[in-house]
Amino acid sequence: MNTIDINVDKDGIATLTIDVKGRPMNVMTPEFLQDLAEAANRIAADDSIKGAVITSGKDSFMAGADLIGIVDSFDERKDAAEVYGWCRGLNQVLRKLETCGKPLAAAINGTALGGGLEVCLACHYRVAADNPRSVLGLPEVQVGLLPGGGGTQRLPRLIGIEPALQLITQGKHLKPQEALQAGIVHAVVTAGQEVAAAKSWIKQSGDAVQPWDKQGFKVPGGAGLMHPAAIQTFMVGTALLQKMTNHNYPAPLAIMSAVYEGTVLPIDKALDIESKFFTKMLMDPVSRNMSRTLFVNKGQADKLVRRPEGPAKRKVQKLGVLGAGMMGAGIAYVSAVAGMQVVLLDTGRDKAEQGKDYSRKLLQKRVEQGRSTADEAAAILQRIVTTVDYKDLRGCELVIEAVFEDRKIKADVTARAEAVIGSDAIFASNTSTLPITGLAEASKRPKQFIGIHFFSPVDKMPLIEVIVGEDTGETAIAQALDYVQQIKKTPIVVNDSRGFYTSRVFGVYCREGMLMLAEGVNPALIENVAKHAGMPVGPLAVTDEVSLELSYHVMQQTKKDLGDAWIETPADTLLTRFVDELGRKGKRYGKGFYDYPEVGKKQLWTGLAELYPHANTQPAADEVRKRLMYIQAIETVRCVEEGVLTHPADADIGSIFGWGFPPYTGGTLSFIETCGVPEFVAEADRLAGTYGARFKVPGMLRDMARKSETFYGNAKKSEQRAAA
Repeated sequence: MNTIDINVDKDGIATLTIDVKGRPMNVMTPEFLQDLAEAANRIAADDSIKGAVITSGKDSFMAGADLIGIVDSFDERKDAAEVYGWCRGLNQVLRKLETCGKPLAAAINGTALGGGLEVCLACHYRVAADNPRSVLGLPEVQVGLLPGGGGTQRLPRLIGIEPALQLITQGKHLKPQEALQAGIVHAVVTAGQEVAAAKSWIKQSGDAVQPWDKQGFKVPGGAGLMHPAAIQTFMVGTALLQKMTNHNYPAPLAIMSAVYEGTVLPIDKALDIESKFFTKMLMDPVSRNMSRTLFVNKGQADKLVRRPEGPAKRKVQKLGVLGAGMMGAGIAYVSAVAGMQVVLLDTGRDKAEQGKDYSRKLLQKRVEQGRSTADEAAAILQRIVTTVDYKDLRGCELVIEAVFEDRKIKADVTARAEAVIGSDAIFASNTSTLPITGLAEASKRPKQFIGIHFFSPVDKMPLIEVIVGEDTGETAIAQALDYVQQIKKTPIVVNDSRGFYTSRVFGVYCREGMLMLAEGVNPALIENVAKHAGMPVGPLAVTDEVSLELSYHVMQQTKKDLGDAWIETPADTLLTRFVDELGRKGKRYGKGFYDYPEVGKKQLWTGLAELYPHANTQPAADEVRKRLMYIQAIETVRCVEEGVLTHPADADIGSIFGWGFPPYTGGTLSFIETCGVPEFVAEADRLAGTYGARFKVPGMLRDMARKSETFYGNAKKSEQRAAA
């Protein structure tokens, strides 16, 4: 067998060591399932084998299903019968193991997630190594799936319905000691002793029958259609899930249904129920979308798939940050946490120290929460040095400017920094809208000038947008990506344009909300539909949060840059009115589209109805939803057509992690593919005819519809041609 090594000791205990070759973590490949079935048959048939221990030959135990294979299987349009057969096959193999008549113990030496934990649950005894880096859980819901190897049936029978549902519907990860307290593992031992402990259990008391296979078994805490505790769990749980998912995520409710139906049946029938629900989820595009973007694409981005191969890897030891405002302070913090020496520069010592105070507050919170010791926090803070002197930037491998969005100010700090930093240092701008190529005109080394766009708050937001100017060289791209990896963020790489990708598309979302308001659409309808569609915040509320003042400033700068090409829209008129005439500049000013009272929750400003009276006929919720979702997708396609985006993965990752496009869609381009490219184009044409040319699809998308092409299909063909 290629994925499982079997060794039988003198006591007749077989040790099955899982080692899926060519994978950093063990995953459930078809070959592994075949080997596991063969191992189960051997254990059952060989009288010399008295019991078996299952462990791993890698640092972790097992990560579960091969999600890359799952994405490929969806794209290959495998039929439901084939998917169901695969899932039933897995359950039959695990069932064969637990009913083989020999005691089985799982020696969990590291992380066991998804199918990895399900293998352990099929064992009669589970012992975990006390490894602080290990976690156990069933996280399938996070990629639009449910556990397909018995997790929805064995875990409730082991620890009870309510605690099992909390773990499975939320995809929670537990540390070994937490898993012990929850009743998922029987023992936690010193790392390296787990196999010996498992063997000791087999020799001393190995029970070869699972609790649910014993006569008179009852689910802990109760189960059944008439059991009051179980019914309450399902009634309350279903209501909470409906509220949390807005019917956009089918997996949590499928999990509830599988547990509800399965726990009133014998285990074999229950496993069949699970297989059917798993098949249904796997055939749903939501699982493909979430698996592809949140796992496959994000994983590749984190491994720097867009990094040029030529330049040598270089870690930043000393970082310069120009501007100690909210963004600069956040950049300084995450960089110091990553181990870098940081020079935080501003025009005054007090301003620079205020920026450092941001790190002080965050580090104090970490200490209070037990995530850092006082000494560790002090060491991190000591790495941040404040200054007003550009000479202190000497020795910095990378300098990031995070000053006000003004070309003259940015040009000044660029020149002053380049006068002292080394010839091989990289200079980056954290601008969110100004084209990098234009900013690089102030640089004497445009090949080493690049955009590194952070999102606020920097310490919480996972995405970084790396922007390549016309003259940016490969070394700058490579070293910018190396830095992003150092601070443990997820990068996308885009080419230069006004607003780049994320700010540009986020902007059309906000503007569409403002346009609807100007048309007389009830603002509560706009905001609530956006949230029900899966956006984290409505377009009016999020404009308040980033501030109407900033949006107004960006509009003014764009107007100045475009000159005669500038075309004003009702959204621009609205912005001017709010900022210039009404002084309603956004959340931090206490008033914008919303009022922000000192006590109580924010509420839509009552004066909106006076300024923009509600139209007599209000649009249907679905129409509002389409306008908000389609406008973002169409602008993304424009970015593809213009060459701002070079791969659909960057578009999808950027949309979800950058501004919160709904994860169930997989991102803006996956959203189009889920709709169907021809169907999307037809609906966009209708919207364009009704609301204007901004909904007109680019010619590239119309051609794709005619040829029945997809973004990911075209990307795959390009990669295959490049590899040939």
